[in-house]
Amino acid sequence: MSLNHCLIVDSTLREGEQFEHSHFTLADRVEIAAALDRFGVDFIEVTSPAVSSESRRACEALVAMGLRARIAAHLRCHPDDVRLAIDAGITAFHLFMASSPILRASSHGRGVEEIVARATEVATMIRAAVPDAIIRFSCEDAFRSPLDELLDIYRPLAATGLFDRFGIADTVGAASPLQVMETVAKVRRLLGPDVGIEFHGHNDTGCATANAWMAVLGGATHIDTCVLGLGERNGITPLEALVAAMYAQDPEATRERFDLPALMPLAEAVAARAGIEIPFDHCVVGSSAFTHKAGVHSKAILANPRTYEVLDPTDFGRDRTVMVAHALVGRNVLRARADQLGYELAPEALKEITARLKEIASRRRVSNDDVDALIAAAADRRAAA
Repeated sequence: MSLNHCLIVDSTLREGEQFEHSHFTLADRVEIAAALDRFGVDFIEVTSPAVSSESRRACEALVAMGLRARIAAHLRCHPDDVRLAIDAGITAFHLFMASSPILRASSHGRGVEEIVARATEVATMIRAAVPDAIIRFSCEDAFRSPLDELLDIYRPLAATGLFDRFGIADTVGAASPLQVMETVAKVRRLLGPDVGIEFHGHNDTGCATANAWMAVLGGATHIDTCVLGLGERNGITPLEALVAAMYAQDPEATRERFDLPALMPLAEAVAARAGIEIPFDHCVVGSSAFTHKAGVHSKAILANPRTYEVLDPTDFGRDRTVMVAHALVGRNVLRARADQLGYELAPEALKEITARLKEIASRRRVSNDDVDALIAAAADRRAAA
C-alpha cells in the first residue's frame, strides 16, 4: 500500500498534550485544530472529555468548528467516558484498553474474554446512540502482547461488525520495523481487506517514523502523528516526517493531498504554544532541513537541486541555503556568490579567494561579510590592473 493512501490521525491535541511542557488553552486548541485542518489531516484526535471540564469544553468547541477533519475523542473503554463524549457532540470514538500482560495487571486487570466483552458492550452503546459513528478499538501495548492473545481480541470483535477499525499501539516504542510489518500483516490477514487498521508508534528507540512506514507496508490504513512528534516521553511519529516520507514516495500525490506550505506555520504555532524551539534537524521544518555546506554537495546542488534533495523546499514554502562562509567551501559556490554580488572573476582569482577563505575559516568562524569582502577586494584588484 502506498503511504499516500493511508489516513492521518493527528494526535497533537491529545498525545501532544501529554508532552511535558504542553499546556494548551482553549484558544490554542482552536488555533491548532484550524491549522491541522488547513494542512489536510484526516482526523484530529482530542483528549477525552472525561479528563476535565476544560476538556469537555474543548471537545464541544472543536466539534462546533465544522472542520473537514473528523474530531475523534480518545476514550477509555468505559460507558461513563462514552456518555460524556456523546454529550459533547463527538461522532468518532477512539476506544482503548491495555492488552499486554504487564499493563493489564497494573490497570484494568481483565483477561482477554473480558476485554472482548467490555469493548462489545461499549461499542453497542455507541451504535445505539450515534448510528453513523466511527468506532476504533485499540489494543494498548500491543507489541508486548502475545500475538495469539492479540488475535483472540481482534477476531471476535471484528465478527460483531460494530467496529470500523482496530488500533495496534506500540505504546512504549519497543517494536522494531520488521516486527511492526509482520504483526500488522498478520492482523490484516485475520481481519480481511475491508476493516481499517491504525498504527500508533512511540519513539523511545527512535523508530517511530520507520515503524509507521512499515505498518503501512504491512496493511495499516491509518497512522497516528503529532506535530513535531510531541507526546508522552519521546513522543510519537512526527507529522512532518510522515509527510516527508509520503513526498519522497510520490511528490505529486502529496502536493495534491496537502497544503504543504501550511506545514511550517503549523509547526511554528505548535512549538510556540508548547514553549519549545523547533529542532534544527527536524524534517522539513528544521532550520537545517534545506541547508547545504560541503563543497561537493554545493556544486551539485547549484547545477541540479535534485542531486542532494529528495524534498523540494519550494513545495513547502521554504528556501534553500547554500552556505559560503566556512572552511569546506568550493570555488563553484564562491563563483555563484560573486555572480549574486555582480562581480565577474577569473578562475585564478576564484582559486585564490577559495584558498584564502579556507585559511581564515580554519582559524576562526567566518561570516558572509568576510566572504563578500574577499570577493570585492579581488574585483577591485582586477579593476585596478
